[in-house]
Amino acid sequence: MTVELNNESGQPADTEALVALATFALDRLRIHPLAELSILLVDEETMSAYHERFMGEPGPTDVLSFPMDELRAPADDEDPPEGLLGDIVLCPSVTSRQAAEHGRTAEEEAEYLLVHGLLHLLGHDHAEPEEKKAMFDLKDAILAAWADERPVRSGR
Repeated sequence: MTVELNNESGQPADTEALVALATFALDRLRIHPLAELSILLVDEETMSAYHERFMGEPGPTDVLSFPMDELRAPADDEDPPEGLLGDIVLCPSVTSRQAAEHGRTAEEEAEYLLVHGLLHLLGHDHAEPEEKKAMFDLKDAILAAWADERPVRSGR
C-alpha cells in the first residue's frame, strides 16, 4: 500500500503518525495492498480555494476528499480491487482551531478527520441518518482500534 503525504501547510504536523494511521485503516478495511492514497496538508488560503472550487462554499474547511477509482472495501467473501483511492486534503490550522470544540487534541482531530476523509474516498456518506450511523460507527471502530494498537511515541 502506498500512502504519500505532502505537508504544504506551513504548520508542523506529525506526518509519520498520519501515514501510519492511514495505512492501519486501509489494512483494517482490507483495501488492496497495491492501492495508492495521497494526503495533502494545506494552508487556509489553499483550502478556501479548493472548498469554493469543488464544493461551491466560501472559506476554508477541515477536510476534503477526492476519490479516483471509486474503490470500495470488499465484502468478506470478495478479493479487494486494485486502484487509486484518491486524495485527502487536510487543513491543519482549521483542525487545530476546531479540536477544542470537539473535545479533542489537535492530533486527535487530525486523525478523526483523516479517517473521515478516507471513508468518503471509499464511498461512505452521511447525508442520510442510516448512512451517517454506519459511517460514524465504522470511523469510531477504526479510531478505537488505532488507539489500542498505535505505536508508542516519545512524550506520550
